[in-house]
Order: sequence, then structure tokens, then C-alpha cells
Amino acid sequence: MQDIITEEKIDRYLELTRKALDKIRVAAPDRSYNRRLADDFLNMASSYHRDAVHFRESGDLVTAFAAVNYAHGWLDCGARIGLFDVGGDDVLFTLFE
Repeated sequence: MQDIITEEKIDRYLELTRKALDKIRVAAPDRSYNRRLADDFLNMASSYHRDAVHFRESGDLVTAFAAVNYAHGWLDCGARIGLFDVGGDDVLFTLFE
């Protein structure tokens, strides 16, 4: 069934988001306001990913699924508005063009 969160499905999403976290580079200059935003977006994404891993390990697949989707959402948003350089990767990220 498509409406069940399996261990395989959550593991696939966790790995996808781990790859995205590994790929991004902060694009904003060090002393800019956007750098603070980028750092905050990255912190939020990393925190949600860690939470997702924790929930996965404790057997709570539903909460893990929610957390990993929040994590990837922060990364997608940062990439789309230009805080992160993702090398034009429109497979791991939702880019504007």
C-alpha cells in the first residue's frame, strides 16, 4: 500500500536528505545577513534530520517521516532562494529554474 510508512521508505528519505546535507554549500558571504539566514536554515535542517534519525531508531516511523520532510524542506527553501549553492542539482533539490 502507498499509505504506509515502511522502514525501507523512511530509510530512503533519510539517506536522500543526508546526501542533500552533504552536498550543499553556503553561498552567502560571511559577513552578510543572508549568511545568518543560511546558517539558521542549515541548523534547522540538521536538527530535524537528527530528530528523524532518533525517531527512526526508536521505532516511531510516522514522526521520523514528518521530521525528515521538514529537514528537506529547509534545504529546498535555502537552495531555491539562493542561500545554498547546490551545483544546479534539481534531483536532490527543488530549484526555481
